[in-house]
Amino acid sequence: MLDYNQAFHSLISFMNNKITIIGAGMVGSTTAYSLLASNNVGEIALIDINQKLAHAQAMDLQHSVPFLGYTSIHNGTYADIKNSSIVIITCGAAQKPGETRLDLVKKNSAIIKDILIKVYHQNPHVIIIMVTNPVDILTHIACTLYPKNKSCIIGTGTILDSARFRFLLGEYLHINPQSVHAYIVGEHGDSEVPLWSTATVGNTPIEKVKKLSATVKKEIFENAKNAAYAIIEGKQATYYAIATGVAMLVDVITHDKKTVLPVSRYINGEYGIRNVCLSMPAVIGKEGIISTIPLTLSSQEKSALKKSAKTLQSILKATD
Repeated sequence: MLDYNQAFHSLISFMNNKITIIGAGMVGSTTAYSLLASNNVGEIALIDINQKLAHAQAMDLQHSVPFLGYTSIHNGTYADIKNSSIVIITCGAAQKPGETRLDLVKKNSAIIKDILIKVYHQNPHVIIIMVTNPVDILTHIACTLYPKNKSCIIGTGTILDSARFRFLLGEYLHINPQSVHAYIVGEHGDSEVPLWSTATVGNTPIEKVKKLSATVKKEIFENAKNAAYAIIEGKQATYYAIATGVAMLVDVITHDKKTVLPVSRYINGEYGIRNVCLSMPAVIGKEGIISTIPLTLSSQEKSALKKSAKTLQSILKATD
């Protein structure tokens, strides 16, 4: 029998679920489209310094609503953040061919600091999803400026790298990637670390499913790590996969799914690493980062993770 009371409360929850996206470029607009397609959001406000762009993107997205579930979407202002549950930050200078994510730090740190002031002025309790690169550095800046909000500041980190890793493993093993459980951790960038020791198919260690040579492992990881460079060379930007990942993250938060994801978060003691943001698995729900998940890493993986942390810390020192 249909529970009308439950259905009514689900509808009210949907209508009150408002998301603000700052940045109406390819990542921001594709994220908005992914949220529309998910039919999990009641309202989306799209903000950009280029108001003409934000208006045009919102109008184009509005015209897709008749084909999808109903969501109100409009070009907005920072006042929209007052009653938003989540703010997604995608704005900033784009990564150019031949440029690493860390090359973006000086350009984007100043932009993000200014945005954070405006965001928290409107809503001091909002959950922030940081997408702009270098995501680990910018997430750290946010956590440092607003330490009481650390659990509500989530960088997308290596959710995309891990998805690429799982896709390539699934392709090689001829298994649905959704049945492959494997993380890339550390920096979302060149020093990231594949966790082969914890990789499984179902609940079976991957090495027991199929023995992978060192050469195959290296090729799969390098293809996952360098995917962004290949895509950027071909079409100037990556946006479909990260937008889908952000929409999934929004769904996890708004429905309190308590899902384990490798997000960029503040690390202060785990594996001997302190005062830096990088990706490690965490339980995500309606309160943001609810708890952390300890992993049993090999000595080689621990060493590589610490090296990744030092890479990020050196960049942070250069920005002080």
